[in-house]
Amino acid sequence: MKILRLFLAFLKVGAFTFGGGYAAVPLIRETVLANGWLDDARLSELIAVSESTPGPIMVNLATYIGSVQAGVPGAIAATLAVVLPAFVVILLLTKALKKALTSEGFRAAFGTLRPTIAGIILATGVFLALNNVIGSVQAPVIDWKALLLTALLAAVYFASRKFTKRGMSPILLILLSGAAGIALYAV
Repeated sequence: MKILRLFLAFLKVGAFTFGGGYAAVPLIRETVLANGWLDDARLSELIAVSESTPGPIMVNLATYIGSVQAGVPGAIAATLAVVLPAFVVILLLTKALKKALTSEGFRAAFGTLRPTIAGIILATGVFLALNNVIGSVQAPVIDWKALLLTALLAAVYFASRKFTKRGMSPILLILLSGAAGIALYAV
């Protein structure tokens, strides 16, 4: 029964997420909290780990949550469910997509999704940053180390954009964040 609940929950996440893994984080958060699978603090930690491990964040989150809830069968069910909708859609629409990409209306419709997806990703980033710096809204406690680390990493990133066209590589920023986190919190 739990495996079926995991499968159906992550099937919904996979079916209704547009814009990639980071756009799925709010829906995953809502699903996980509604089912009581993890608390918000543990989920935030898991999101950070899923960002820094190889593979898509949505798949990493589904696999971990599935394994916590129902072991290996749960991990397989959640992972399969979260990728199944995209897989099926790609199989069904491959030929139609080639033709549709030449349509001006189709391109205009997808163009309207870009700002929406950017807003969802920005809102998720702001939520995670605030959650890590002040903790819960009910009992805010400022984590000065997290605030310093967030400000420092933001400054490094935006400074790198000033000196290069593309800015710092996301991989390098993740590695730098991990090293700085270890240096600040392991000591």
